[in-house]
Amino acid sequence: MSFLDRQVLFSNEQAITASAASTDVIDLGSSRDVGAGEESTVLVQVVTTFDALTSLTVALQTSSTENFASPVQLTAATIALASLVAGAKFSITTVPRGVLRYLRLYYTVSGSAPTVGKITAGCGTETVHQDTAIYADSL
Repeated sequence: MSFLDRQVLFSNEQAITASAASTDVIDLGSSRDVGAGEESTVLVQVVTTFDALTSLTVALQTSSTENFASPVQLTAATIALASLVAGAKFSITTVPRGVLRYLRLYYTVSGSAPTVGKITAGCGTETVHQDTAIYADSL
């Protein structure tokens, strides 16, 4: 089972109604060795079913600055509308070695802009299974 901690969330029930960056950025700090030990996986869960769009592309980006003035795309996955239903979970990618200090996701809407659809996403330590839960902040 995977758990996501608030400190490693990119999006917490973020409404996606247009192409946009994740609401949160993960700061890996100046001293880091991402990729050492157990792999960190980008996990995405649909919180509210999407409508209207054709597909949603979720891209993992890195940058040396928190404002992502010059983002570098590491990888991306495209998810069709039919799969964007509440409760659906996806493992997008593992975080590679050698990333820059900051990480975020970028959501690109293809087709019409959705009027509903929410995502919770972050970094975890294993591949998502449909019985994996992403829990709300317990603070």
